[in-house]
This record gives sequence, structure tokens and C-alpha cells, in this order.
Amino acid sequence: MSASADNQVSQARLRWQCRRGMLELDALLGDFLDSGFALLNTNEQLTFRKILDYPDQLLFDYFFGQGKPVDKDVAHVIERIQQAVTPRP
Repeated sequence: MSASADNQVSQARLRWQCRRGMLELDALLGDFLDSGFALLNTNEQLTFRKILDYPDQLLFDYFFGQGKPVDKDVAHVIERIQQAVTPRP
């Protein structure tokens, strides 16, 4: 498989993982994948993939102010996602 084809498969897999049981998370993660994921460095991209393994309720709490991750790398990427998809005045 070529590098380009491998990248397309990886993007499709990420897109599928961004589909969640909560509409709010679907929109947030999908929008970020489209607009901000490519701007992350390698470590941040790995952390994003790790975040996609978290349960929906935990992600909802992190993104919508009900909790804060203990892992500083996860907290950083959560903040990056929030900043990238939050409309600015």
C-alpha cells in the first residue's frame, strides 16, 4: 500500500472513531478532525487517538467543563480542540 493510500485509510479510521453516541461529540470531534488535526504535532496526534478511546460521558465532561483530565498531554489536546472549534467573536 502506498503512503498516500495508507494516509487515506488512517484518516477514514479516525473519521469513524470520531463518530460517537452523542451528537455534540460527533460535531466537536469531526469538526476538529477537519480543521485542526493536521496542525497537531506527532505527540499531540497520538494523544488525540488516545482520547478517541475514552468513553463518551468522560469526553463530554472534559469538553463541556464538568471535569479536567489528570494527564497533562490529554488536557493540552482537549484545550486545543476546544480552541479550534469554538467560534470567536
